[in-house]
Amino acid sequence: MPTDADLIAAAETAMANAYARYSNFSVGAALVADDGRLFTGANVENASFGLTVCAERVAVFTAVAAGVRRIDRIAVVASSGEKTFPCGACRQVLHEFGATRVIVADAGAAPESHSLASLLPHAFDL
Repeated sequence: MPTDADLIAAAETAMANAYARYSNFSVGAALVADDGRLFTGANVENASFGLTVCAERVAVFTAVAAGVRRIDRIAVVASSGEKTFPCGACRQVLHEFGATRVIVADAGAAPESHSLASLLPHAFDL
């Protein structure tokens, strides 16, 4: 099972592939599925800003396309040099697939681990 440090390193590698032509704000994400497989994603922007997709959702959708239905945890890094948390839409998608922890990291400080429940209280569920 990948460690948190493995996830952070994979997210940093993924961030290098971000398509952030408009904002210059690159984000990388790496998640580990409950079966131990690791998946990554980078944000992909579009001139029609509403079509932009966050790194976290790219990683989740890649995992789902590979058959994953449960996510253990995810790490997120950004080019800002500050810890960047998933947006509300990403938090809801992570909830859908059972993610329990979100690790945020940057180059200059120790990573932080947060429960998804603390980041998304009262998540929508059926």
